[in-house]
Amino acid sequence: MRNKSGRPRKSALHEADAGNKNGRRRRNLNAMQKATRNEAAASNASEDRLSKLPNDLLLNILERVDTLDAIRTSVLSKRMLKLPTMLSQFFLSISSIKYDHDKMPQINRAVAHVTDSILGTRNPEITIRNLKIRFILMDRDSLTIGRSVAHAMSTQKVEAAEFEIITEKAYRNCTPADLRQNAKLFNNFVGACPDAFAGLRRLWLRNMRFGEQDIPNILSTCKLLESLRLIHCDSGIHSVLQVEHAQLIELEVDLGKFERVELICLPKLQRIWVVPECPKMLKPVLSKLQHVNLDNLPEGCDLAWTMFIIEAAPSLKELCITVWDHWCIMMTNKEFRKKYGYCEKADVKWKPYAPDFKHKNLAKLTIYGFQPNDNFKRYIRCVVEHAVNITEISLYDRKLCGRCGDKVYQSRYPRTAEERKRTAEGLGLTSPAVIHFRS
Repeated sequence: MRNKSGRPRKSALHEADAGNKNGRRRRNLNAMQKATRNEAAASNASEDRLSKLPNDLLLNILERVDTLDAIRTSVLSKRMLKLPTMLSQFFLSISSIKYDHDKMPQINRAVAHVTDSILGTRNPEITIRNLKIRFILMDRDSLTIGRSVAHAMSTQKVEAAEFEIITEKAYRNCTPADLRQNAKLFNNFVGACPDAFAGLRRLWLRNMRFGEQDIPNILSTCKLLESLRLIHCDSGIHSVLQVEHAQLIELEVDLGKFERVELICLPKLQRIWVVPECPKMLKPVLSKLQHVNLDNLPEGCDLAWTMFIIEAAPSLKELCITVWDHWCIMMTNKEFRKKYGYCEKADVKWKPYAPDFKHKNLAKLTIYGFQPNDNFKRYIRCVVEHAVNITEISLYDRKLCGRCGDKVYQSRYPRTAEERKRTAEGLGLTSPAVIHFRS
């Protein structure tokens, strides 16, 4: 059928269908508008409630989030706009912004700009309790950040400052020339901003191949440094790292090509990864060490080698070990196996330097991954024999991960009162130390 204009007339069914579609669109639009109004009302209500909080409470909230998020939040009301200038803790990081690799320069520039702006406009009478900046090593941006931090250190009170510096390329994409270039850029950065590095408390570097004297020079510049972390950093294959620093408390060297690390003089060192050496050589370095955590010790291997730390650290108060074979990664990730050596387990033999040595300060032994077998029992008896004043032994079951779960871990950890009593008696301890089964 055709209408008067000559066009085909729509059927009643077609018109009804079109009407239904238009009706649905109107209903959806109305629903969306209503939801938008509700969201806006809820947002305004939240803003009103938030803006009515006292400044000290608002600052406490803002200091618990990334500084860039705190700045975004502060635009909710006029009264909150001044709050970022009153913060005492700052964490500025490229990771707080969603980005792709192509936009890294712009994002890094933004982090540098925000660092410069916020440090330059804040209230200088408020102490900066913690300042952490994570950024990419790029010439102009690094200089902007370094000079801003140096100026803040000279005009304001900064209790703790930290740089976490990453490189444009991940390690897997770096050539030896890239590693050397990264180190050159960093050395130039230190040379251009010595005052900033002189006030740092923590420094985290990665993907750099230094010259032989570069790291000692960096340490001499960072006079207040308490923590140094080096990942994929070295001075070439089979190189030697010599560390000497008056304030360094924590040292971590991970995945580099150093053949060995020589601790020349570190009077305040508390945490470090070391291989078993003669306690006589280690005592000057570990004499003030009080707490030790040893993670991911392979299951089934003799644990007695860890006794060298007890023997070399007379001030040690607490020793915690975690025995854990992470099977799900170990069996599926060849790179992981190669890196951590799980495919070739081998016991490290230990003989005491002084067979009858006694440790008088160790008070607590904690074991994660305890199983009631001869290996653990022998180790606990060995510790108690030498740590004559130990008062507490805490035993935990194996740790579980989301992948492995109970399907892999067939634990024999004692769970009933009877099993725990039998296990404790099986240790045969004459020490008054209290045994706690924590799991």
